[in-house]
Amino acid sequence: MLLNHLLKRAGLLVVASAAMVMLASAVQAQQAKEIQITYKGKQFQPAEISAPADTALTLRLKNLDPQPMEFESTSLRVEKVVTGNSEGVINVRPLKPGRYDFFDDFNDKARGSLNVQ
Repeated sequence: MLLNHLLKRAGLLVVASAAMVMLASAVQAQQAKEIQITYKGKQFQPAEISAPADTALTLRLKNLDPQPMEFESTSLRVEKVVTGNSEGVINVRPLKPGRYDFFDDFNDKARGSLNVQ
């Protein structure tokens, strides 16, 4: 009986912990700074973007070219394929100050950077 009671309490703790994580994620998403980036002529526009430190980001990437492109960044730990003539959303965790480079994995010449201050 004691074991059953302890298992129920442990289950409640797991559920409560999961709810807290989901709530924290929702709050972070609401506080995210949105940045617009366009991909046109196989180039990022603007190629240099800035964002505040310790703030979640939402990168809204419009691919105006007819071919797909792949937004990739090792330092941001993201990669996202955006089909031609469409839009992709990339959520980025809060970052420390620094420079974070990104590129189109399908086109080595398309490069940009995110400067976090």
